[in-house]
Amino acid sequence: MSQFVTTHFVQQYTTNVQILAQQKGSRFRNAVTTGSYVGKQGVPVDQFAPTVAQKRTTRYPTLTPADTQTDRRWVYPSDYDWNDLIDNIDKLRMLIDPQSAYVMNGMNAMARAMDDEIINAFFGTAQTGANGGTATTFPGTQIVSASEGASAATGMNVEKIKAGIQLLLANEAWDPSSGQRLHCAITAKQNRNLMDEVQVINADYNPEKPVINDGFVMSWGKVDFIHSERLPSNGSAQTQCPLWVKEGMHLGMWQDLSADVSQRKDLAGLPWQVYLYGTFGGTRIQEKMVAQLPCA
Repeated sequence: MSQFVTTHFVQQYTTNVQILAQQKGSRFRNAVTTGSYVGKQGVPVDQFAPTVAQKRTTRYPTLTPADTQTDRRWVYPSDYDWNDLIDNIDKLRMLIDPQSAYVMNGMNAMARAMDDEIINAFFGTAQTGANGGTATTFPGTQIVSASEGASAATGMNVEKIKAGIQLLLANEAWDPSSGQRLHCAITAKQNRNLMDEVQVINADYNPEKPVINDGFVMSWGKVDFIHSERLPSNGSAQTQCPLWVKEGMHLGMWQDLSADVSQRKDLAGLPWQVYLYGTFGGTRIQEKMVAQLPCA
């Protein structure tokens, strides 16, 4: 039984149940591609390398196959669950039923785990090959300089975003004329950095949609920002902010988030158990569709 459930007793507190400050819901799920799988691993995509068309210089030449190089990217599942117990005796002392609040709290924990799977896949090692036996690391050529736009390592700025976009464009990984938008994850620190950038906060540079909403930089040009305090740091204590095309990242779902509230008749007091579970995993689809913006 949760030892903290007694803090809800009406003799001491009001009937309002408050979920303490935390990230609520997944912030990355809608910014990546998703797929459903069964088994021990899944294939979100078969990869085909670009080929070159041959110019004909004679009549009836011998045909030469393009010999298209193919590869396969894999995603692997991780199992997550969460549970807590609510004693019937404690429930009798409350003016409210806390089950819905417990479920909400657990779902938030599971959603953060889902985001962690995606975040770890941005710059982690992806598995490639016929059976997933080839380790594909994130290339250094996709990492923008931490000092971009400054004389030394600096926080987030417009020059870093421009450099990241330049990488994606040079890779032919993003077509701005298609209307497709980019995503960039930032912490509160990088948000503050951007709010000091004239090219970001001035609507003349960003006429398409609102720039700032309730103190958060929502977008710049074709880039939509996602706030997350869960981003990793490199060996120089610089936050590794990803800039990516949606098709470059993937979330594999074996079992979506599910909740069960049932009575445990095998335990004294017949407590109610709140149990949540899910099976999912993240992977990077294409290295050229993801850029890293290190921020001091």
